[in-house]
Amino acid sequence: MSLKSLIPTRLGFGTAPLGNMFRAVPAEEVQATVDAAWNNGVRYFDTAPFYGAGLSESRLGAALANRPRDEYVLSTKVGRVILDELEDPAARELGEKSGLFEHGNRNRIVNDYSADATLRSIEDSLKRLGTDRLDIVWIHDIAQDFYGDDWLTQFEIARTGAFRVLTRLREEGVIKAWGLGVNRVEPIELTLDLDEPRPDGFLLAGRYSLLDHERALQRVMPQAVEQGVGIVVGGPYSSGVTVGGEHFEYQKASPAVLAKLERIRSVARDHGVDVKAAALQFALAHPAVVAAIPGSTRPLHANEDYAALSAVIPAAFWNDLRAQGLISAVAPVPTV
Repeated sequence: MSLKSLIPTRLGFGTAPLGNMFRAVPAEEVQATVDAAWNNGVRYFDTAPFYGAGLSESRLGAALANRPRDEYVLSTKVGRVILDELEDPAARELGEKSGLFEHGNRNRIVNDYSADATLRSIEDSLKRLGTDRLDIVWIHDIAQDFYGDDWLTQFEIARTGAFRVLTRLREEGVIKAWGLGVNRVEPIELTLDLDEPRPDGFLLAGRYSLLDHERALQRVMPQAVEQGVGIVVGGPYSSGVTVGGEHFEYQKASPAVLAKLERIRSVARDHGVDVKAAALQFALAHPAVVAAIPGSTRPLHANEDYAALSAVIPAAFWNDLRAQGLISAVAPVPTV
């Protein structure tokens, strides 16, 4: 099934922050934020076992417990199995994502993209989410940012394990779609070049944003359009730095990133444009993109995301960004 026909809203909700990313989030704040997203018409929610070692899934399940299951689309991820035994979250080796979920559950996380682990991961996710089915399953983080030079080995395990299991589950009607959920373009390139199996789309986080899009624009987006697979954009605000946060790529933003962002903000001020609206609408403007899934733990931010969708941005703003080399000359932009 095409992601465009499956995902009902262009604005989705990414729930990594619900797993206590960067900080401990009160349960009532989680509920209020999910409710705000729902009240703004969001009907696509994405989560993963990795987010707080199961915490995001269990919290999202609780927050949606009174919503009709047929009225929303739900995706989670495979590649990590959450065990009952405990570990120190601060001591986990998470590649470029170290320290991300130090405030999450202490359950041990095991990386495993095999067929058996994929089935176990799905079964465990269904229990944590309190639901009887998943709509989309993404294979999580088989990329350099997590595994370094070993990423191709992990990719091959997934290709002969998770890829085949998810293809069978899709054929059996257990799930509706599958793909990769990654922060790098190379695994998507590799997958698009395979003859079999065929994914339905990809969740690409952080690589198609106002601040960082050149590589994806060249290497992934044209092929996605050509092959008819959809892209869900994760992290449209680049881990929050675009909208006033401190982080880019889950770590403290570098001086170079902050300098580029300030130049974008300067152009935005000249045109009276909200940078959040520009970032969200930029991500959604490419024809390959079916949805963007910003994450939040504050109801106000969920409301701002909805308002950003319909904000009017003059063509002159995009023209100025192009003229100053702040966005690619060939990147599609919204039209008024």
